[in-house]
Formats: sequence, C-alpha cells, structure tokens
Amino acid sequence: MASHPRVIVVANGKGGVGKTTTVMALSGILGEKYQVLAVDADSQGSFSWWVGRNTTDRLQDNPKGDRGLGFDLSQETNPALLSNLRQLEGYDLVVVDTPPALHSETLAAVISSADYLVLPTPCAPMDLAALIETVRSVVIPAGIPHRVLLTKVDSRSLGDALEAQNTLLELGISACHAFVRAYKAHERAALEGVPISQWRGKNAREAEADYRRVANEIQRDWRK
Repeated sequence: MASHPRVIVVANGKGGVGKTTTVMALSGILGEKYQVLAVDADSQGSFSWWVGRNTTDRLQDNPKGDRGLGFDLSQETNPALLSNLRQLEGYDLVVVDTPPALHSETLAAVISSADYLVLPTPCAPMDLAALIETVRSVVIPAGIPHRVLLTKVDSRSLGDALEAQNTLLELGISACHAFVRAYKAHERAALEGVPISQWRGKNAREAEADYRRVANEIQRDWRK
C-alpha cells in the first residue's frame, strides 16, 4: 500500500440504506489483509454503537481492543479533521461512515478526502432516485471514482436488482456487479457487535459472501 492511506467513503444523502452495515462489513473483511481505521463521521453514532455492542469480556481477552474486530475505530465529526484523513499514518485504509445529510459540512469534508466512494441504496424507485440525486449533485462534480452498491435486495426478487443496475448503466452511473441481499444476519451481527464476517448463525455465510464479492470488486477497481 502507499505511504498514506486510501480513503473509502460510504455515503448516501438518505438514511436507512445500509451505509453502516456496509462500513462494518468492509472494515472487517478488508481488515483481514490491511491495517484499517473505521471512522464514524455520523453524529448519530450508529457505527460506534455497533462496535460498542461487542462484549466487554471479548475485548478484555484482546488487549488491543477493537483490533479484535479486525480494525480500529475513531468517532469524529469535525470537518477540519475529516478533511485530512489522507494524512493519517499507520493505516493502509480508512473506511468512513457518513451522515445522511447531502449538503452537510461533514459530508463535504469527508468527500474532499475520498479516494473512492461506495454508494449503498436499496432497489426501490424512491431510494434509487435519491441516490441518483446524490451522484449527480455531489459525486460526479467531485470527480471521485465510485460505485453504487445495491443493498437490502430481496432474494425472491433478484430481477429488481438487475433492473436497477440497468437503470444506473443507462444513466452512465457506475454500479457494483455484486449486490447485498437482505438477511436478518446483518441485524444479529449488529446486536453482537461484530462484522458479518465474524458472526456465526443462520445465513451468516451467505451474507458474508455478498460483501466479500463487493470487497473483491472494489479492490479490482484499485488495480485498474
């Protein structure tokens, strides 16, 4: 990796689209290979809450604390500090969870530091419309490499995901070929305070596999 970390920002101007789930999954998976810092830049603190669910006993067993999850955690919403994420030392990657506020100062600062944007959205038309607005008003003007990630995909209606991917393609918006299916496993992992790659339960491996495909696709983009 480069001397300065690569900054991956997970963003959408709308809440409830799977941003925090995506940050947790990617941080855990990429943390198997790289030194990762996960940054919770959302004042709601959902990501920090997720990490905080990790049991005290588990962390006591590991003197490095959150590295037991595969990454370090920082909770930071100060735009002045967030605009300097590339200057951090000791990490290969910084993965950032962002507030669901399209024109917030915090989001603007984070995007100014981004090397790559992941834009999660469900396939529903209203969600997709909000995401397209985010891409047109914020992402394209910034000129940052990005991909839309379809989330909360109903396994019984995979055609909806394919239709959404085609819509984005027609609009000239890059989208991940991989998508994330809706599994309760993600909620269960959150309650236990672990990434999906560390959770063991029903559909855990299917849910993990979805995000491993996403992580692989992102890394292929880096090598282009």
